[in-house]
Parts: sequence; structure tokens; C-alpha cells
Amino acid sequence: MQQIWQQVDDQRRDVSHLIDRTYRYHSVRELHWHLADRFSRPIRSLALSRV
Repeated sequence: MQQIWQQVDDQRRDVSHLIDRTYRYHSVRELHWHLADRFSRPIRSLALSRV
């Protein structure tokens, strides 16, 4: 994982600083839940993709 971006309408914002890089996520699903918690958003409102 190099960077995490937040997409809002037509704008992207780097939010990589929100991720605890010392923690070894066991799965993409766990990272997904972590991001939902950090953004205070429902899990279904987030999408992860690899580029």
C-alpha cells in the first residue's frame, strides 16, 4: 500500500496519513473496516480498489 486516496465528486485527496503503517493488516477487509472507522462512515459507503 503506497497511497490511500479519498474520492469526493471530481476531486481526489491523499489521506495516507490516516493509516497506521505500523499495524500489519491481515486482509483487505480489515483495512476496509479500519478506514470506515477513521472516516466515521458506514462500511458500505466506502470502496477500495487497487490501481
